[in-house]
Amino acid sequence: MSLLSKKIDFVALVSVDRANSNGDPLNGNRPRTDYNGYGEISDVCIKRKIRNRMQDLGADIFVQSDDRRSDEFGSLRERASDALGKVKDREEYARLACEKWLDVRSFGQVFAFTSDNKNKDENVSVGVRGPVSVHQAVSVSPVEIDSLQITKSVNGEPSKTGKRSSDTMGMKHMVRFGLYKIKGAINVQLAQKTGFTEDDALLIKECLRTLFENDASSARPEGSMEVYKLYWWEHDCSSGQYSSSKVHNLVKVNLKEGIKSPSSVEDYEITLKELPGLHCEVIDGI
Repeated sequence: MSLLSKKIDFVALVSVDRANSNGDPLNGNRPRTDYNGYGEISDVCIKRKIRNRMQDLGADIFVQSDDRRSDEFGSLRERASDALGKVKDREEYARLACEKWLDVRSFGQVFAFTSDNKNKDENVSVGVRGPVSVHQAVSVSPVEIDSLQITKSVNGEPSKTGKRSSDTMGMKHMVRFGLYKIKGAINVQLAQKTGFTEDDALLIKECLRTLFENDASSARPEGSMEVYKLYWWEHDCSSGQYSSSKVHNLVKVNLKEGIKSPSSVEDYEITLKELPGLHCEVIDGI
């Protein structure tokens, strides 16, 4: 496997149809929006979904969610200690971590764990910078949020009066429709430091193409979120022929004339501009 030698930029267009794309726990789990009403999906949320897809595709990852854990370790510290606990040299620690876990050599990781022992020499503090950077996703136009009040149909706790009734009321929030743009890049200089390969880049591409596979929940029913298009640029050199900003801006998305409240991707006009000498691979989502 050869190390990545050419810079990569990518843009994914993601549609959200009556789903909670990324709830904000500080705002009653409502879908995230900015002050102008544009929808947002945090980069942390996107990386979580990419990590899940890495696991689905057979890769070992370090930052595992509890419901997808593939080992017996309940914390990052335990997982790191089991694999690298005897390694004292920081550079060797980082090298082995990148070699073992795909998400570490892709996104980087801070290993800052203290030992149970009083010996400070056994403490670990290692930082790894990863080559794959992902922006937070922002909707192309402002989104409308629908909210539904919900109740349980049975008691969660025994009733003191003996009566049967629903005992819990809550709210369920969803984006009526939104088209979001995810932007990102893969840096060659950092890829060569972490051992990120050409094959790793292809796996990242597949993760993005299938981002919402096995991701369904009550907040995101099957089919309510999908990758519409993935745009993938491979430059002809390590530093890139153009800046990532110029490349990302080649994808133009605007509401069609007369459309005020979009309800599908067809309500948008999507155009792809070109830069001399730079080819774009356009990939349909699943």
